[in-house]
Amino acid sequence: MLEALGPDRPRESARFLPQVLSPLVTAADRGESLVSAVAAIVRILGFDSFMYGTSLCPRPGGEEKSYVFTTLPSEWVTRYDQRAYIEVDPRVLHTFDSAMPLVWDQHSERGRNAATDAFLMDAALHGVASGVTIAIYCAREGHVVVAFNSAQPAIDELRRFEIARNIGDLFLLGVYFNEMFMTTVIERGIPPSSQGAPLSPQEKKCLNFAAHGFTSRQIAAELHISERMVELHFSHLRSKLSAANRQEAIAKAMAEGTIRRGELPGPNQTAYQSEDRNRHAMALQRL
Repeated sequence: MLEALGPDRPRESARFLPQVLSPLVTAADRGESLVSAVAAIVRILGFDSFMYGTSLCPRPGGEEKSYVFTTLPSEWVTRYDQRAYIEVDPRVLHTFDSAMPLVWDQHSERGRNAATDAFLMDAALHGVASGVTIAIYCAREGHVVVAFNSAQPAIDELRRFEIARNIGDLFLLGVYFNEMFMTTVIERGIPPSSQGAPLSPQEKKCLNFAAHGFTSRQIAAELHISERMVELHFSHLRSKLSAANRQEAIAKAMAEGTIRRGELPGPNQTAYQSEDRNRHAMALQRL
């Protein structure tokens, strides 16, 4: 999304930054890609990858859409989306309830339930084994999550000390990137990078229930997830379908044959496939 743009830098009042973030400022000033600059800064701060995600209303009075920027491989992004990992991702769930940074690893988050454990294992196999997650304030009243990820499965005392030393810079990078993203992508009306991507099975279920007149609360009860998570699914699917609202999303999905009004979804499926369990168990022994 930001690779082919000449990004606007944040307004002058937002330019108090530590020296470590200077590559990002330089890239923005020159109109260069931000991917390499962000990746370099993240490595300096002791992490392997970066993820920025937001769900907000691009225009006043509209419905939320979702935007994602990450240095992670597209294969993992697709896998995460199609398996509805967002429903059990402890990083995202934490930001729903707290503005405090979450420092996490495979041990601190394991044991909640089978689906969460499966996500943690799969994420670790794709280089997301521990990290820091921060919720960022957004003037547009959107939900903004910034995640710094590491392939290291455990955070020991030395690693915790390093994170504590860099937490201010991590937070400022998140704030600065959010401001830059707003001025570069949102204010210019650039569509989400997910536009045109296929709906996930869980998104299809949400939309199919909506086509049958179910409210978000009723859909949440059917799928055994929170109402807030249902709204997040609709934010994602509106972005993919380039739909302004739920009704337009239903109409587009029906026209494409993605959903059918006469069919209700079956029982909710777990976020991972059974054929992965043996691979996950073997990987767990290595952590």
